Amino acid sequence: MQGMVFDHAFWIALIQIVGIDIVLSGDNAVVIALAARGLNPVDRKRAVMWGSTAAVAMRVTLTIVAAELLRLPLLKAAGALLLLWIAVQLLVPEDESDGEGGAVVSGMAAAIKTIMLADLVMSMDNVVAIAGASKGNLALLIFGLGLSIPLVVFSSTFLMKLMERFPIVVTGGAALLGFVAGEMLVTDLMLGPWIDAHAPWLHRVLPVAGAVLVVLVGRLLAARATEVERETLELDLGEAAAGEPAAKGKP
Repeated sequence: MQGMVFDHAFWIALIQIVGIDIVLSGDNAVVIALAARGLNPVDRKRAVMWGSTAAVAMRVTLTIVAAELLRLPLLKAAGALLLLWIAVQLLVPEDESDGEGGAVVSGMAAAIKTIMLADLVMSMDNVVAIAGASKGNLALLIFGLGLSIPLVVFSSTFLMKLMERFPIVVTGGAALLGFVAGEMLVTDLMLGPWIDAHAPWLHRVLPVAGAVLVVLVGRLLAARATEVERETLELDLGEAAAGEPAAKGKP
């Protein structure tokens, strides 16, 4: 370990890993902010910390097996579809009808699960660059990615504050995830070469289409969920009003 401290190559590789992770972690910060924005401040901090730490741990694992994973055909295409679904779900308001305690517990667990799942999908592009910079040094890889946790936590916390003040940022963040999904689709191991040869214009169209699709479907589902919630509230109020006279008539 002492030899690595004075090894210039070690520090150069470490700086490369941290730099790559900083550049490529913007999308992950968006996911964390979107997934945890509905929690109370205390559980929000826990979800951000646990989600970020688990996401980095998964990225280390993915990097170790990156060479084998990226040989699988249609892997990125499947990941792109999954990321589109995650982005749409993040625009739909959460159901809080299960009671305050249960809603908080399930909400934090769901937020952490969403963070981990989305990071797993979006890290498929990142792992190649990080694995190359680490040059097979597992300790360097873990240390470099570990340094990125505070940055991701800070970025996602800042984004959540923006989302609270400017709700349009939520839509923009979900649209960004849709854009990333489109980019993943056009670089798939099986679909990418065909697109390059026959339809290179899809490199520009699919990312934009992914962003638009997420916003349109997300808003549609959010409007439907709001309408169902309103109808349920009106029904509950009607039943309460109907039961009140009967209660007053009792001796």
